[in-house]
Amino acid sequence: MNNPRRRLLTLGSASCGLLWATGAGSAAPDPNASLATRLRSGGVVIAFRHALAPGTFDPPGFLLDDCRTQRNLDDEGRAQAARIGRWFADQGLTPAQVRSSPWCRCLDTARIAFGAGAVQTWAALGSPRGTSEQAYPEYQTLLRKAAAQRRAQGGFEVWVTHMFVLQDLVGQGVGSAEALVLRGDPRAPDNRTALQVLGHWRLPS
Repeated sequence: MNNPRRRLLTLGSASCGLLWATGAGSAAPDPNASLATRLRSGGVVIAFRHALAPGTFDPPGFLLDDCRTQRNLDDEGRAQAARIGRWFADQGLTPAQVRSSPWCRCLDTARIAFGAGAVQTWAALGSPRGTSEQAYPEYQTLLRKAAAQRRAQGGFEVWVTHMFVLQDLVGQGVGSAEALVLRGDPRAPDNRTALQVLGHWRLPS
């Protein structure tokens, strides 16, 4: 006569063996591993959209030097920024430079991730909503030239900016706290097609 308890134990043992054999329970592979290799090779920029800042656009009359008048990171956004920093630390990757839009949500993302002392404010990374129509195209040219210069110099740098800036720069956006790895062309730094997207960095779990 079959023993139901023995049958359950046998099935449980078989299931455990299958999980072990298929590697279940082991650490998930890093989806950004290939991009870590790109960064180590140097000559590139990794351009982040700021971490989560709930809402749409900034309130009318916002001031760049007063964070209380802007959209800001919430608790989840600050946690996302910390995870960005942990990934770079875990990979042993140190940027040659960290530059941020002057908007508070970008500065806070960069400072939480890389430390306040490492971050330089750069107007060229600022949002088009709050930048003059004359200055914004010039800023886009500056960004392309900076990426081309980084390719010539080696190493990698981090930019923290806005979704619209990335879309205008390369025609591609990302989610909050995500990034694009970009490579400039030193032969044609002013060309609108001079930036190549090498990969999409996603926030690790």
